Amino acid sequence: MKAFCRLFSVLDESNRTNDKIAAMRDYFESTPAGAASWALFFLTGKRLPALVKSKALRGWAAQLSGLPDWLVDESYAQVGDLAETVALILPEPEDAPLVALPLDEFIRNHLLPLRDWDTPMQFPFVREAWAGLDQRGRFVYNKLITGAFRVGVSRRLVVRALAELASVEPAVMEHRLMGNWQPSPEAFARLLSEDEGEANPARPYPFYLASPLEGGAEALGDIADWQAEWKWDGIRAQLIRRSGLVILWSRGEDIVSERFPEITREAARLPEGAVLDGEILCWRDDAPLPFNVLQTRIGRKKLTPKILEEAPAVFLAYDCLEVEGQDIRDLPLSRRRELLELLLPEGYAVDADRAILLGERLQAESWSALAELRAQSRSRGVEGLMLKRLASPYQAGRVKGDWWKWKIDPFFIDAVMIYAQAGHGRRAGLHTDYTFAVWDGEDLVPIAKAYSGLTDEEIRRLDNWIKQHTRERHGPVRIVEPQQVFELHFEGLARSTRHRSGLAVRFPRIARWRTDKQPREADTLEGVQALLEQPQQ
Repeated sequence: MKAFCRLFSVLDESNRTNDKIAAMRDYFESTPAGAASWALFFLTGKRLPALVKSKALRGWAAQLSGLPDWLVDESYAQVGDLAETVALILPEPEDAPLVALPLDEFIRNHLLPLRDWDTPMQFPFVREAWAGLDQRGRFVYNKLITGAFRVGVSRRLVVRALAELASVEPAVMEHRLMGNWQPSPEAFARLLSEDEGEANPARPYPFYLASPLEGGAEALGDIADWQAEWKWDGIRAQLIRRSGLVILWSRGEDIVSERFPEITREAARLPEGAVLDGEILCWRDDAPLPFNVLQTRIGRKKLTPKILEEAPAVFLAYDCLEVEGQDIRDLPLSRRRELLELLLPEGYAVDADRAILLGERLQAESWSALAELRAQSRSRGVEGLMLKRLASPYQAGRVKGDWWKWKIDPFFIDAVMIYAQAGHGRRAGLHTDYTFAVWDGEDLVPIAKAYSGLTDEEIRRLDNWIKQHTRERHGPVRIVEPQQVFELHFEGLARSTRHRSGLAVRFPRIARWRTDKQPREADTLEGVQALLEQPQQ
């Protein structure tokens, strides 16, 4: 546990890529496989579900520290991170024997049993853990039991560290890490072995990710060397048909087969040993439905006949990674496309009444002609174009050069900041999470939340302003004077009954701080609603 906490601190505090890789490699090399497997589990972004309610954690911390509830809440508002707040206010232990336990033993004996107890029964268990940990150990423990553990390292760097240790290519290690593996000494040993043994028939391949295209497409050279497709606004997924199994994996490495039974039923008719890359979409009348319709499928544990009727789903395939059990990712895209069309012949066209469709290849004789097609994106319910070099293999991760996403320009509005909240981790103590509103008559109606886009200097200046112009405080949230205007960009806009504004905004971000504008110059709700009908390139 102590070594894992030390690694967490190094990764969280360092800005140097090589230092992070070296720290992880040294940790994995010197740590027993059982503990290393759990560390890898957390470092690759996997998390346990929240085992303890945040409200209970605050109450217990107040009781053990002797502080009144209001002071704990005030401390939380200042620190901006509950796990850190609790670690700071608890009295220092005389001894910290639990930090000497191996990580896997600590998790097995002091973390996982919390799943079996209700909140009152959890208190003595958590109190015992706090009593046996130092401040840093408590902080990490609090993160783990609340399901909020995150660390300042990307999955790509974790893969590189393990690949160096195992003396394999990062792409090989990335593939070994794919799928629903569980922490164990055996699982970790297999990752590092020279021969991993028999492949898991349920395992997906690492996804190949496109890079944003900056500037015009003409710089890519001859258009004849490229394949153009629509960029769909759905869930990226792989459809696997192996060993009698049909498995649908999301890019987030979740098995979503049960969420989309119409897709898996049809996939059962595909030839054995096939793996397709594509997009899950809700689809009706030969066209995609908005993403918020797809969200109704994602968020429901039980799929009622009404949901299946209102949000019919399809898998739109645009690449083929395996045929007859053979990995074909090294073949050029042009050949993979031929094999995909053999698997999904003409009957799988995008206008077919099926749950698996063949993605369309767009035809254009010039980049300017393709740009005209791109201008139709919003009316077609897509995000723009994908440009893929015909000679490209299917690589792992975001490798620049062969796959580009040529997205349509974002929506943009001017909005007034009305709420602010402190960030987490390195941003704890600074107000970096903001809520923005537009005018509906004389009232400001919340339209979006955003936390990215400002420079560090702008964040500091805005934080000082927020502290001096707070009207009310509700826990960590400050209601501020509606004076500051910001230009927001966002990728999608849809009608929604779940939001007070009646609109749902996708991927909002701050483009600039409009210090040149007065609040009354911000956009109106009516104007934002009009964007739904406005074509935009």
